[in-house]
Amino acid sequence: MSSDSLILFSCIAALAAIILSIAYAKLPPFLAIFLGTILAGLIAGVPLEHIAKSFSKGAGGILGESGYIIAMGAMLGSLMANTGAADRLAEFIIAKTSSRLLPWVMAFTAMLIGLPLFFEVGLVLMLPLIATVSARSGQSLLRIAVPVLAGLTTLHALVPPHPGPIIAITTLHADMGLTLLLGIVIAIPAVICAGPLYGKWLSHKPSLATVTQLTTLPASVPVARSPSLPLAIGVIILPALLMLARSLSLYIFNGQSALAQFFDFIGEPLIALTLTVLVALLTLGWRSGIEKKQLGEALTASIAPVAVLLLTIGAGGGLKGVLVEAGISQSITHFTHHTHAPLLLLAWGIAVALRQATGSATVATTTTAGIFAASFQGLPPLESSLIALSIGAGSVFFCHINDAGYWMIKSFFDLTLKQTLWIWSLLQTIVSLIGLMMVSILWWVLI
Repeated sequence: MSSDSLILFSCIAALAAIILSIAYAKLPPFLAIFLGTILAGLIAGVPLEHIAKSFSKGAGGILGESGYIIAMGAMLGSLMANTGAADRLAEFIIAKTSSRLLPWVMAFTAMLIGLPLFFEVGLVLMLPLIATVSARSGQSLLRIAVPVLAGLTTLHALVPPHPGPIIAITTLHADMGLTLLLGIVIAIPAVICAGPLYGKWLSHKPSLATVTQLTTLPASVPVARSPSLPLAIGVIILPALLMLARSLSLYIFNGQSALAQFFDFIGEPLIALTLTVLVALLTLGWRSGIEKKQLGEALTASIAPVAVLLLTIGAGGGLKGVLVEAGISQSITHFTHHTHAPLLLLAWGIAVALRQATGSATVATTTTAGIFAASFQGLPPLESSLIALSIGAGSVFFCHINDAGYWMIKSFFDLTLKQTLWIWSLLQTIVSLIGLMMVSILWWVLI
């Protein structure tokens, strides 16, 4: 067996071992992933001393990117739920929307909030709203949640200023504005199909009938003053505004100016969420009349439900680290040199393969864009933009147990492995396939 085949086999063996450990041995996911990682490293021939180091580096990297964001998001969600802000937003949405259109409005809301936000940030911000709208409207949790998930993940994959599209655009020297416009055109049908339409179908699936509530939201406590609607809206969109200001400042101000550095600082996701939690604490928490001690205890308690999630996400990052150390990206690259597929399909397929192997959209996007930048230089701007979007679509195909988002959805909605595949993995597959189809149509019409 060649070294490339051995590395790919090690990846498949690790995923099989993880699934069996969780489904049949009932091991905690983070322990199962760790054991699967060791197996992958041994089969791929990674030196023993490098397995643990690569695992720790990969786990630390993803927790450094996502861990603090998830924790701060949990606290913000606690404030939104405890102070009645989520209730106020839900009342407004329900009052202004017919029952039939509610899933569509939730998808649109998620797209607006998720435009400048990382997926993890947008999800934790929307969780209280999902739960409250579902409860107050009497609609299935899946009919409300799935459109939100579709809106957030589609924009994260296709529309700058999210990291994946930015990486592809920069590497391929595509036009930012053109890619943004085409990305939105592609995102709309993808969200419709993977959101309201797929959510309606899932809500009638018997095996998902047990998905009725979220697991991480605290019970509301009596408050002396309920927040106003403008205040509730302001708090939930504040991190989006801060991150959007950061992106705009790159084009408005000189990169070395004090204003550019200031907006770059406050628009960093960690800082934006921290500032939002502090603002929410002042305007929603203390202003509502809740005792400071009680509010502090509620914030501390909101962290506990995400502790296991953070361990699992870290383990997924460790698996990615060991596979990258083994050379999974190079192995997939070698296989692609022997194919003669159309450019769009080739770009999408490479991104799909890398995402399946590493669990990282960033790795999939960076590596695929690098292959095309090195192999197909001097492409026209429109072709570069469409290839970048094809890569983005491929990077979200059937995300599974080595994906941090998979474990977030499983934990927040208290799902089984099979239920998570239906709700999350297939949802992202729909986004990926619709994205590829739309990119192909635009290529055929415009080029």
